[in-house]
Amino acid sequence: MNDCNLYQTLGQVSSGEAATIFRDFLRGSIRQMICEVMAAEVSELCGPKHHPGEGEHFRAGTSPGRVLVDGEREELVRPRVRRVDASGTSHEVRLATYQAAVDPAQLTASIVQALSSGVSTREVKNVKPNSPGVSKSNVSRHWQEVGQQFVEQFRSKDLSKENWVVLMLDGIRLSKDQLAVVAIGITAEGHKQVLDFELGSSESLEVSKDLMRRLNKRGFHCDRRLLAVLDGSEALRSAVKEFYPDSVVQRCLVHKERNIRSKLSKKHWGELARLFKRLRRVQGKAAAEEVVRELEAFLKGKNAESVKSLHEAGEDLIALQSLNVPSTLHRNLLSTNAIENSFRNTRGKLGRVTRFRVETDQATRWLAFALVEVEKGFRRISGHADLPKLVLALERRAE
Repeated sequence: MNDCNLYQTLGQVSSGEAATIFRDFLRGSIRQMICEVMAAEVSELCGPKHHPGEGEHFRAGTSPGRVLVDGEREELVRPRVRRVDASGTSHEVRLATYQAAVDPAQLTASIVQALSSGVSTREVKNVKPNSPGVSKSNVSRHWQEVGQQFVEQFRSKDLSKENWVVLMLDGIRLSKDQLAVVAIGITAEGHKQVLDFELGSSESLEVSKDLMRRLNKRGFHCDRRLLAVLDGSEALRSAVKEFYPDSVVQRCLVHKERNIRSKLSKKHWGELARLFKRLRRVQGKAAAEEVVRELEAFLKGKNAESVKSLHEAGEDLIALQSLNVPSTLHRNLLSTNAIENSFRNTRGKLGRVTRFRVETDQATRWLAFALVEVEKGFRRISGHADLPKLVLALERRAE
């Protein structure tokens, strides 16, 4: 079908039929291109068809062949070439163009694309019915190989080349038996990057230290005090302080508000939300301390546990405001929302896994894949133009 006939045909059918016709046209064009490229390679080896050269290669007819187009099989007729060796015998030469057209990497890429789009290993054969090797076991084997590549890609990055300012740590529950502590870093230019993760049964000190140890080994360092934004886990705080003793720890205000709210009657939630919203907006240590006093006054008499929860955070509750940096940085640095949003997208990628097997590296492979995919959508944090002021504040030593 030529371009003119294709245009006329598309104008006479429904949109669904047009899409099928157009895809078939593209596949046919690619198949024709492959045939033409193979013919050109044969001519280069053997000389023109009707004026063969006197070299060691000669044409040996044709045979049926199969190539991969967009991960699916396409039938064609492939040319054959033989080569005469020093002993006078000949053997067949595999054309480089044909080998490229049947490269299994195409199939792997097609399977990964399907799985990345939410297709389960059992359903790939339904989505790619014309693709070879799409049985559940074969797809699982391909996915294991690619998953290991994701892990290697994820943990092979040299972290020493970036100017890190902020470290965020939080945990994501994968199953009742597995939790992953994930680290995200923010550079002085405002770029976010997923740094690493460590699997365990909980946010324990041992798991947290293992993560920090690997980050340190991969070159994560800070030439000044580090701002660490944490969810309130004492294990995470202790691990950070062990590796960065002079770090400034900011307690996530979203987690703290959620914790206090759980201890209050529902009728008090609105006022609590108003006060925390004000705390996130005020600039400077004095203004933040004033809001904390209002919070304390509001909670007193409501619930002793809520007051205790507020006091438990201590200076970590207003650590960022105590640095007297612009409030434009509060949106991203007063909470672990940057990492929580990543978790939300990560859960979307992991949602089709029905059961994580603790005894295998399944969770490591899937989580590495999900985090690599999520990182592709990262943007610079809002207020990044004011990050130099934060850097300057962190360079000052506490009096």
